[in-house]
Amino acid sequence: MKNKIFFIVAASILSLFLSYNIMAQEKTYFDSPFGVGGGFIASWTFPNIQPVNDQLKAFGTPELGKSGYFSSGGAGFVYIGFVPGLRIGGIGFGGATTESKMSNSFERQAKLTSAFGGVSVEYTLPIVRRVGISIGLILGGGNTTLEFYRYKDSYSWDQLWSEIKDSTSTTNFGRKLSNDYFVVAPTVNIDIPFYRLVAVRLGATYAMHFGNNWKLDNEQDVYNVPTATAKGQLYLNAGIFFGFFSY
Repeated sequence: MKNKIFFIVAASILSLFLSYNIMAQEKTYFDSPFGVGGGFIASWTFPNIQPVNDQLKAFGTPELGKSGYFSSGGAGFVYIGFVPGLRIGGIGFGGATTESKMSNSFERQAKLTSAFGGVSVEYTLPIVRRVGISIGLILGGGNTTLEFYRYKDSYSWDQLWSEIKDSTSTTNFGRKLSNDYFVVAPTVNIDIPFYRLVAVRLGATYAMHFGNNWKLDNEQDVYNVPTATAKGQLYLNAGIFFGFFSY
């Protein structure tokens, strides 16, 4: 489903701007797109962790990221002049979503944290002037962390150590799972420059995850993790860049 959303968004973006003043007569400074800059990226992230959400029903919290969640970070790029339209850069961002609920006198909490970064390689389509429409890939790595907690009371220093010494009698617990993976992310971006020094970006990215090696707490291996937990996630992006831009 997330793949379909990505391709629908990408196709809509391309259709909108391919019809945008293709034969524009505005004066340009370069025969091919040129620019260098960097800035802030905000993203609405749609995770793919259904096997986890299936288990949360019994744990007692709402599903994580059911409607998506906010991520943020930064990105930058520069066009390499000897290959018209080709630009390289870097990007990195992340975010978290938390759900909690009081159930049977216990506060129950689940938290998802996800981040990735890498090198971006993009090609700006030459058939549109004044706006940079680019397609490409991000190659890099990422991490997803899942945390689960159940607790009843606030802690004093002595209570904390008493519980650690006699962990079999405690009613409170916490677990932390993490997974590192390689990322390949197809992306489509639109950069709309203003006065050539500022550009607004709209885009979509689908980060495909390669790696399902989950670790528990102090790096203990977790076996038989459903492969669906390693699936990628969709990002819908917006940002503002500063530099010099000529399309």
